[in-house]
Amino acid sequence: MKALVLTGVKEFEIQELPTPEIKPSEVLINTAYAGVCGTDHDLYAGRPGSAAAVPPIVLGHENSGVVAAVGAEVTGVKVGDRVAVDPNIYCGQCEYCLTQRPELCDHLSAVGVTRDGGLAEQFTAPATVVYKLPDNVSLKDAAAIEPISCAVHGVDLLKLRPYQKALIIGDGFMGQLFAQIVQAYGVHQVDLAGIFDEKLRRNQELFGVKNVFNTTREDVPTDAYDVIIEAVGLPQTQAQAVAAAKKGAQVLMFGVGPQEAHFEMNTYDIYKKQLTIQGSFINPLTFKDAISLLESGKMNVAPLISHELELEEVQDFLDGKIKGVSKAVVKVGR
Repeated sequence: MKALVLTGVKEFEIQELPTPEIKPSEVLINTAYAGVCGTDHDLYAGRPGSAAAVPPIVLGHENSGVVAAVGAEVTGVKVGDRVAVDPNIYCGQCEYCLTQRPELCDHLSAVGVTRDGGLAEQFTAPATVVYKLPDNVSLKDAAAIEPISCAVHGVDLLKLRPYQKALIIGDGFMGQLFAQIVQAYGVHQVDLAGIFDEKLRRNQELFGVKNVFNTTREDVPTDAYDVIIEAVGLPQTQAQAVAAAKKGAQVLMFGVGPQEAHFEMNTYDIYKKQLTIQGSFINPLTFKDAISLLESGKMNVAPLISHELELEEVQDFLDGKIKGVSKAVVKVGR
């Protein structure tokens, strides 16, 4: 089978690999689409994602496809089923798994990070992380289920109410997902701050965002929001998120910044405003919710997928040679 193999830091090779063998509890999947995200940028550059990727490895953790074979113990899916795959695999035995916090698992493994993923014509996954798709969810849209599920986990960590005003900071793919999800969860007003007029305008026209702020030329309101979701990961936008919080607000720090980065905040304001500042990591048990958001039509990801790449184009994309990308997916299967 054809595969794009990460062989070193910023080094890819197209290789012919043997068809993966499946264990009794595993599923073999013919890959249809694999999304490429910020985690892949980090892994490509030699930085860890949810875990470290050790070359040679096939990346691709946002995957959809069709079941090609199942192990002897698998009963939940069958050959020919259209599926999406939750990449994260938990040990089930550590302190965090046993206290209902599996996302913090001490022995986390992941398809496309610690084991070969979807940037190959076929890959394997435990049946426990393979989800059948509804008929009305396309394989292309299904490549976005994993990032949707990560955003759903972030929203699950918040206490959302209809009266609240929410601000999303960041008009990248994740920020635009949050703009839809927070409304789907009942918040009556969602505003969006970013740096691209076209993306900001699209979210007003298509997705119900009320106010937009281009931060290259205008300020985000301060002391104004009940819920702020920071989806960039830079010190300046993290400080901006705290400054936008009104009394009693919740701030979700979702954006993944450099490991060495820090930002400053006024600790007295946190005390006086009684702020909640919450981190969010991966997507424990949120895949079904993510699928349901697409199936119900409460989320529409198709307008956000701007580029459909071939395996041979992935390195150019990660090197920044392909411009104007909102979300890129790789069409792997034929």
